[in-house]
Amino acid sequence: MERLLLWPLATPYRFRYVRRIVSLFRQPRRTTLRKHRTTTSSGDFEPRCKLSTKDRAIMSEPFRPYEKLVEISIFGKKFQVPERNSLLRCFQFVSPETIPYGRFCWNQDCQYCRVTCQLPDDDEGREMLSCKFIVMPGMEVTEMSQELKWCLRSKLPSDATVSK
Repeated sequence: MERLLLWPLATPYRFRYVRRIVSLFRQPRRTTLRKHRTTTSSGDFEPRCKLSTKDRAIMSEPFRPYEKLVEISIFGKKFQVPERNSLLRCFQFVSPETIPYGRFCWNQDCQYCRVTCQLPDDDEGREMLSCKFIVMPGMEVTEMSQELKWCLRSKLPSDATVSK
């Protein structure tokens, strides 16, 4: 009787089926990426194509490269911000803990970054999107959207009203 019960399990079909199931649960073979990595003197692996520290710093930083800080005014309060960056990036420089988490699209779609600025060489203020406008020394931000006010509420003067 026992022999009859073992016989159906020992068919070649059953062996093939078991082999497929077992192969699903095997761990993949370890591959060595020797052609893409080099070994250091301490035995560690590191990539062959290394970036210099200067290139890594530029790539990891959200701001465009700048040499000096320029002064702008937001609701009458003076701030030092990096040159050659968009106004929204400069707001991020002023408040790095809130601006990255705002509802900004950074590409002119959402309109949440709308500001009114007085440029040093103009007589009247201009309405613009801060994600597209490159900062200029001496510019004054006179109005901004509620989203920007909310994100910059800790840095703005107390008389700038923020409503939810």
